[in-house]
Parts: sequence; structure tokens; C-alpha cells
Amino acid sequence: MKSERNFNVSGFIIQGFSEIPELQMLMFGIFLILYIMIICGNLTIVALIWKTIHLHTPMYFFLVNLSFIDIASISNILPKLLSILCTKIKTISFIGCVTQIYVFLSLSATEFFLLAAMAYDRYVAICHPLHYVALIGLKQCARFSFVSWFGGFLIPTGHTVFISKLYFCLNNKINHFFCDLNPLLQIACTDTSVFNILNYTVGPLAAITPFMLTLISYVFIINAILKIKSTKGRHKAFSTCTAHLTCVIIFYGTIVCMYMRPKSTFSPKLDKYFSLLYIVLVPMLNPIIYSLKNEDIRKVLIKTKMACTGQLSNSLKTLVGQ
Repeated sequence: MKSERNFNVSGFIIQGFSEIPELQMLMFGIFLILYIMIICGNLTIVALIWKTIHLHTPMYFFLVNLSFIDIASISNILPKLLSILCTKIKTISFIGCVTQIYVFLSLSATEFFLLAAMAYDRYVAICHPLHYVALIGLKQCARFSFVSWFGGFLIPTGHTVFISKLYFCLNNKINHFFCDLNPLLQIACTDTSVFNILNYTVGPLAAITPFMLTLISYVFIINAILKIKSTKGRHKAFSTCTAHLTCVIIFYGTIVCMYMRPKSTFSPKLDKYFSLLYIVLVPMLNPIIYSLKNEDIRKVLIKTKMACTGQLSNSLKTLVGQ
């Protein structure tokens, strides 16, 4: 057993979507387009908020953080997948795999905390509007964001240390399109019972606690909205949190699909497609949802579009005149 343990792998083979080899280049094109759309969409949101003074409020400060999480999350996984689909070189180093897992877990935990902070922001705005400036200022937002990022990157360190000490004596093929926890643990020849204990103790801190805070915030929000007598007032109050609520539902919905469905439905093939829901769908939909559901963002987008159209028209007239 000692000699077996000494025979550890230096890297892994990510099998990706090898079950459909005839569609590799088509998938490369689709994922490349999606990657560009996600990066451009989130950068557009960041740029609009950065350049528009009246959007320098707590809610949009959190939204900028959410966009950076989406950009970092998709950039942690898709470039490697695109490389695999294009070059057919499926290897990833041991350090590269562990790093990918750590960044994936850290950004997921950070998003849990950030969505909870955004829910609290909406709770104060709707339930305690007169105290909003005192309770949710930019300094408080900076503190919430720091705690979200710091806590998000701190919580998975135990998991990462454990993973870095695993041994893979017999197999180094990961049946997934990136280094995910479950496929990696399945090919390990080290006892993973310690990891399961760690997962059940640390996991609730990263996922269940922010979820409960988000849920409690929306219980109070819905209760406050129902007490508003006018239909117009209820609609106006609810419209301020529909974008965030939609993002929360999609985020937690994909998490449930990935990790909390019945064990009888688990299979490597299905896991890949459920993972795509979280990794690609969430960062792609977030900027779209905030663009369509948020009136301030829509107005800025329309104003920016009109300004760009006007500049283009003036440039064409100048060229024609010359």
C-alpha cells in the first residue's frame, strides 16, 4: 500500500464531451460565442454603472461585484474547455486542477454571500426606507463586499488542502469537462471520509446560512409589500427587487439541480449538463436580467445607444461632406 501511495499522478485527463466527438468543433464555436457574450455583457454592466453617476448606489455597487464574480467564474473554466475542444489536448496539471477547484468553490461561496448581502439591501430599502442611508451606505457596502470575498475564498481552503493530499493510484481520467469535486473524489484511492465530515460541517456555512438570510429577507420584504394599500405602490416596491429575486431563483435552482437531486439520477453524463446550467447559464443571464428588469439600467442603455447612434450619424455626415 505504501508503494501504491507513492505512485501519485502528476496531472489529469479531462474527458470533456468525448462521448460526442463529431460535435467537438461545433461545441467549440458555441462555447466561444457564449464566453464572449458573457464577458461583454458583464463588462457592459460594469462600464455603465461606472460611468453613470446616479447609479453609484449600494445596489449597483453589489451588482458590479456580481459581474466580476461571473467574469472570474466563467474564465476559470471555459478557456480550458475551449482549449480541449480545439486542440484535443485534454491534460491538466495536478496543481492546475486543484487551483481550478479552489477558485470554483471560492467564487461560488462568494456569490452565496453576495446574494445574501443584496437581499439585505433590498430588505432595508423596502422595509426601512427612512433608515436606508444610515444602514446601507457605501462604507457598509464595502464591508459587506469584503466579507463576501474574504469569506468566500477562506471557506474552501480546508477542502483544497484535503484535495491536494489525495492519491490517485489507478486512474487519472476525470469524467467531466472541468476539475469538479465529485468526479475527482470518485477516482481517488485515498479514504475520503474525512472530506465528507469537512463537507457537512463547512458546507452549511457557505451555502445554507446565506440561503436562510436571503429567504428571511424576502419573507419580510413580501410581508411589507402586501401591507401597501395601492396596487401601484405594491408594484413599484416589488419591481425594485424582481431582478435580484430572479437571479437568486436561477442561482439556487441550478445548485439544487447539480448537487441536491436524488442519487438515482446521478450519472457522469447528466452531471456535465447540469453543471453547464450553473457555469454558463447563470453568468449569461445575470446581465440580461438586470438589463430587462431594471428600469435605471434600461434607461442608461437606451441613452448610451442613442448617443452612439448620434455620433455614428455625425461621423458619416462628415465623411459624406468631405
